[in-house]
Amino acid sequence: MQRSGPLSTLYGRVLAPLPGRAGGGGGAGGGGGSWGGREKHVQPPQRLQPAHCSSCSSKCSSKCSSTCSSSSPNVPLSSPTIMSKTEEAKRLAGWAAVENHVQNNQVLGIGSGSTIVHAVQRLAERVKQENLNIVCIPTSFQARQLILQNGLTLSDLDRHPELDLAIDGADEVDSDLNLIKGGGGCLTQEKIVAGYAKRFIVIADYRKDSKNLGDQWGKGIPIEVIPMAYVPVTRALARKFGGVAELRMAVSKAGPVVTDNGNFLLDWKFDRVHKWSEVNTAIKMIPGVVDTGLFIDMAERVYFGMEDGSVSMRERTSP
Repeated sequence: MQRSGPLSTLYGRVLAPLPGRAGGGGGAGGGGGSWGGREKHVQPPQRLQPAHCSSCSSKCSSKCSSTCSSSSPNVPLSSPTIMSKTEEAKRLAGWAAVENHVQNNQVLGIGSGSTIVHAVQRLAERVKQENLNIVCIPTSFQARQLILQNGLTLSDLDRHPELDLAIDGADEVDSDLNLIKGGGGCLTQEKIVAGYAKRFIVIADYRKDSKNLGDQWGKGIPIEVIPMAYVPVTRALARKFGGVAELRMAVSKAGPVVTDNGNFLLDWKFDRVHKWSEVNTAIKMIPGVVDTGLFIDMAERVYFGMEDGSVSMRERTSP
């Protein structure tokens, strides 16, 4: 089934065509956001909510504040709450990435977190509607369950060590498209999958867009550590880079959060802006550190779902 354009099915508007995409063209369609560069927006005619919601025990892509109606595929929100605006922004960003970048016969990395849920749901719709051959590599237990629950093909890096595309969320994105990730505790597997993908596309809502890391995200940079080393690593971080590193404690269990890899997480709350590439390398050299939630020079493009219902696209301009 041929598609008429990159975002032709999303509110009848088209984002910038992409290289290699049917109907695309030769060059990237431009990026740029709040902090400079080119920018592209998509403005839907009205704010919409999927018909099914959690209040009626049906499948739903987001929590809604209004009663859903099965007689219509979309239900306008008469008075959106802050949460509904945020959830809609996540949905729009996820849809934009899937519409613009997913093609037939791809090996696709599936990220973790709340925003990726919307992208996977749209991916499943496209796979069914267009009979696409897509193989999915998860970045976490959550991502694995999302893939299976949506009827998508599950694989791993043993069988597919090279990926065409990875789509994932972020806790914060700075003006150079450096990321903080790991709020959900999946940073190591997320970085592995993104690192072996030819293209890494990030989806986020408007709250995650910052000029500098730390402007919006105040929970620190997650660092995965071997359990026996968390105390000396904590001390080394404070001594070398300042700030405070705290062991992340679980909410529904006694003791610390344990990652999918069986490790602990430190949240390093830094006290100044650093040269992140240098700091990221230096932290990873500390004995006992598995990896950091700093994703430096990895994201190619970010889609931000905006509060007004549009989508802002930004590309990394540095080499």
